[in-house]
Amino acid sequence: MFTPLEGRSVIVTGGSRGIGRGIATCFARAGCKVLIASRDRVAAEETIRDLQDKPGTVSHVAVEVSDPDQCATMAATAVERHGGIDILCSNAGIFPTAKLTTMSPDELQRVMSVNFYGTVYTVQACMEELKKSRAGRVIITSSITGPITGFPGWSHYGASKSAQLGFMRTAAMEFAPSGVTVNAIQPGNIATEGLDGLGEEYLRQMTEAIPHGHLGDVEDIGNAALFFASEEAGYITGQSIVVDGGQILPESAEAMDEI
Repeated sequence: MFTPLEGRSVIVTGGSRGIGRGIATCFARAGCKVLIASRDRVAAEETIRDLQDKPGTVSHVAVEVSDPDQCATMAATAVERHGGIDILCSNAGIFPTAKLTTMSPDELQRVMSVNFYGTVYTVQACMEELKKSRAGRVIITSSITGPITGFPGWSHYGASKSAQLGFMRTAAMEFAPSGVTVNAIQPGNIATEGLDGLGEEYLRQMTEAIPHGHLGDVEDIGNAALFFASEEAGYITGQSIVVDGGQILPESAEAMDEI
């Protein structure tokens, strides 16, 4: 059994929907004090209502993670409500599609600002409080797209997710003297609202590429975050874990036919 996380102060950026909601759900179920930091107040309020029956507490603060001043306000809010910050789940991200032939500088800048700069800004904002914690944890939601795989139209997204892992390794070293760990989760294809507009054929093809035969659930990512947040994972830092149902394992489509 892992040491309980009950009472820990947790920030989940982008926690109102998708993978972030799954992460917030898992920490609320574990009895943590969860602050959902997101732009979407309506979705956040819905998530809070849905999690009212969990042992932990859940509240919301409106944040644009690409703005360092707003990230500082987010951290101050967590300290005011929870007395400190023990766990930061840097999850907020966007994944618009743009081929290289049409991608504009503004499109590239927006993806990097939210996905990469937002990770850096949130970590910087929470740094001192994490160092005060007896078990400070930074958990970054990266992706298999970019660090391991590629997909046409997501070159900017893949670059931002690769950048997160480069940041993670050096941040882990800088945090190490304080006992804070910095790790990342690399989700594969997870069933979220963001996939709704991609069409049934795309979803079918994604599912067929996964050896486990189904898309992941958002709580599969939340459970990985719980592990990295545990006291038992305190000697693990600067590492990433792929949660993808085996998606990156086949060397070709023909390999799937042999299962």
